[in-house]
Amino acid sequence: MTMMTLNHAPVAAQGPLARIAEALRSWQHRRETRAELERLSERELDDIGLCRADIDAVVSQSV
Repeated sequence: MTMMTLNHAPVAAQGPLARIAEALRSWQHRRETRAELERLSERELDDIGLCRADIDAVVSQSV
């Protein structure tokens, strides 16, 4: 799974274009996370304490 670390100012202190860019980065990160989790087998998901039904919750909490 890829990990992304961003060092940036709080969203409230950024201009509108920076907020849009941050939203796009966040969306891309959630999309990549979902794709990686969906590629895992049932056993691999079980090894990390998840099931297929947990993927939505995990993705919505990421970023």
